[in-house]
Amino acid sequence: MEISIEQRKKETNRITLWGVAVNLFLAVIKTVGGIMGQSQALLADGIHSLSDLASDAMVLVAAKHAGEDADEDHPYGHGRYETLATVALGILLMGVAGGIAYDAILRLENPEDIAIPASFTLIIAAISILSNEALYHATRAVAHKIRSPLLEANAWHHRSDAVSSIVVLFGIGATFIGYPLVDAIAAIIVALMIGKIGLDLSRQSVQELVDTALEPEMVEQIKNTILDIDDVRELHLLRSRRMGHNALVDVHIQVSPKLSVSEGHHISESVETALIEKFDEVNDVTVHIDPEDDESAASCKNLPLRSELLLALNQEWSKHETLKNIDDITLHYLDGHISVEAGLPYKFLNKIEDVPSLQKEFYEATKQVGSVGECKLQFY
Repeated sequence: MEISIEQRKKETNRITLWGVAVNLFLAVIKTVGGIMGQSQALLADGIHSLSDLASDAMVLVAAKHAGEDADEDHPYGHGRYETLATVALGILLMGVAGGIAYDAILRLENPEDIAIPASFTLIIAAISILSNEALYHATRAVAHKIRSPLLEANAWHHRSDAVSSIVVLFGIGATFIGYPLVDAIAAIIVALMIGKIGLDLSRQSVQELVDTALEPEMVEQIKNTILDIDDVRELHLLRSRRMGHNALVDVHIQVSPKLSVSEGHHISESVETALIEKFDEVNDVTVHIDPEDDESAASCKNLPLRSELLLALNQEWSKHETLKNIDDITLHYLDGHISVEAGLPYKFLNKIEDVPSLQKEFYEATKQVGSVGECKLQFY
């Protein structure tokens, strides 16, 4: 089912504002709890929640711009705003991870300064686990509903918060049984997890920015869908890329060179409709109609256009009393040559026995013009 731009914006804002409220609450209780309860791991987790607020702000800004309709300056829409925001979110996460790890390593170098956390820090860590896991499931459900990579990234950010809080809970618990260093080690583990998620998000979105193709499995499905359409003989130069939650496809399809322009256009529209209806991500398809495989056939791009060719042909045909009456001409640009099909009304024939000689004269006159390959004279 197609999701409207307005609905995408509404769903994104709703779930993200819930995330803002929860993350603000968690950032306050974890940061204050970490300081008052003397838990470095919980304090690091609180800083992580503060970064979530920044990421939620990025999502809201990206949703606002990405939801705008295509315009003259952005004919393909504004979907790349989501991609840019996801890259920024990944870089932010890696920066936060580096700061947390650096601080924890400094504490490990001075173990005598590590204090035993207060017991209430365990409760705060447990609240954080439950809250972030709930946010993860809610955000991921919306991300799948509206096909938003950015919301998907934010959902996994919430999951990373839940997992990091589990590590914090374990680290705090270990200090109560005589292992105070585990609290600082837990902070480093949290930092590594945050950094890994940031790296994955950035790498995936950078691939989109440089127009990396769709997944091979999906490309193969697209190819098979096109080839299943009647009158599509073959395809080549199938290209694809992502733009935010959408995918763009362009392809060259080969059809019979005898088809009319309108029939070739109809086939191209059939290809476009089939892909958009079958693949939810695909919203823009460009189809180039080929009468032959232009990857292997000789190029026709330097051959004369119709007006120039007809001028030369008419000069040759006008030298013959009958051939000058040719009035139906079809040109085929194939394999580096031009095939000429011409029609001559029967009324200009003196007798039917003249047909073979006229066809011979037509052939000789037409072949005087360069670039002409096959030629055929028909009577009607």
